[in-house]
Amino acid sequence: MAIYTKPRWEKKIYGILTDMGIHAYCPLNKVHRKWSDRIKLVEEPLFKSYVFVRVNGDEEEKVKRVAGVLNFVYWLGKPAVVKQADIDRIKRFLKEYQDVEAFAMKLPPNTLVMITSGLLMDREAKVISAGKKRVEVEISSMGYKLVAYVDKANVTPVNAVSKN
Repeated sequence: MAIYTKPRWEKKIYGILTDMGIHAYCPLNKVHRKWSDRIKLVEEPLFKSYVFVRVNGDEEEKVKRVAGVLNFVYWLGKPAVVKQADIDRIKRFLKEYQDVEAFAMKLPPNTLVMITSGLLMDREAKVISAGKKRVEVEISSMGYKLVAYVDKANVTPVNAVSKN
């Protein structure tokens, strides 16, 4: 699961959760920073204000009570679950590369996307409109036009899918 933290508290919360015996992961990106007298390699959180945790029902309350934790990230009224395979991909990517940047996907209208999670998983769709968190997609099948509102985290541009 992902938790949302106060800004710039990611490393601190990761340390607190680890000390509590909770399995946590804060992806750290190695970045070169320049000061007036030197250049230094520092580790910064890849995803601002997010830490990933693996918890059971009893531990969820402990996590919520940690100073600096704002809440779990929710999807459709339930805490959003991040697949272990996705966490492993992030870890592998960060081992291989430095100075990585994470960007929110820009999905202009008429972009072809693949839905990666939920009931419509593995279906191609065309973006009708995109907001900050939701994407309105058109799924053409059986001679009907189906329109669904999908969380932006659950779609990937078709070009990105075919390169993997």
